[in-house]
Amino acid sequence: MGWPIIVVPFLNANGMALFPFILVKEKSMKRDVALINHEKIHLLQQAELLVLPFYILYLLNYMINLIKYKRHYQAYLNIAFEREAYANETNMGYLNKRKYYNWLRYFN
Repeated sequence: MGWPIIVVPFLNANGMALFPFILVKEKSMKRDVALINHEKIHLLQQAELLVLPFYILYLLNYMINLIKYKRHYQAYLNIAFEREAYANETNMGYLNKRKYYNWLRYFN
């Protein structure tokens, strides 16, 4: 699927999925296939949860992780949605074979 990619120079991350858009910090990042694949995985996660529940679960998972790990970056890296996306961002065939709700496998 051709998700619109928008350059947002003031973005605090290299990329972000904000359904139905992929936001990137710099124009050159539009060609970063791993980054774009990572964000596409998030878009599918958002779609299967009907968007709003995704953000609620994402935030809840982050807050629990923050209590557990005591550090922002560790808490972020251990969000189930991020774990799935990072684990599969370089697998360009992943989106074609991904099972629905596969992010559930990444809760720790």
